[in-house]
Amino acid sequence: MPRMRTFLAVEIDPAMRQAAAALQAALGKSVAGVRWAAPATMHVTLQYLGEVADRDLHTVCKVVDAVTRRLPPFGLRLGGVGAFPNLRRPKTVWAGVTDGATDLQRLFAALEDGLTEVGAYRREARAYTPHLTLGRVTTEDDNADLAAVLPKHLTWAGGYTTVEEVMVFTSRLQRDGPEYTPVGRAVLRGRPEADLPPPADVAK
Repeated sequence: MPRMRTFLAVEIDPAMRQAAAALQAALGKSVAGVRWAAPATMHVTLQYLGEVADRDLHTVCKVVDAVTRRLPPFGLRLGGVGAFPNLRRPKTVWAGVTDGATDLQRLFAALEDGLTEVGAYRREARAYTPHLTLGRVTTEDDNADLAAVLPKHLTWAGGYTTVEEVMVFTSRLQRDGPEYTPVGRAVLRGRPEADLPPPADVAK
């Protein structure tokens, strides 16, 4: 049975892609040996599900829809840079999430619960850190040049957007990089807390 690499993500808008591309270009002037992500495919990953059978994609999409119907849209702002495992030994370079990080973590946790329950996801020991991947180091060097230049961009501002949906993507590796295909889309349609009626006064 066919199986596809599958992940969940929220997308960013064109202006944020342009800002991220400019940051990549600025970093690329000082370092080599980094495979930069194509701006057109940039997204903030929520969960990577690994290889999922075609017949199970419908279940995944149902779980995502059940979660997003309870949670409201939220604002997302990109700012600063970081690296995994850390800035001193960068292997993956990323842009940070400032506004919306707590909302993404709440969304991640709700999706994790639902997907784990149906056997579509295995919980990870490490905590979820919302981020936008900019590039991955392709050399075995100590990356001293990259480690030196990253702190110069800690105040980088990448723009603001409103997150209104969660995407389910499949991924296929091509010669010039991964190709992402949307197979599901779930709209965040919960009511913001500020719009909810106050709790009933039961102490009467």
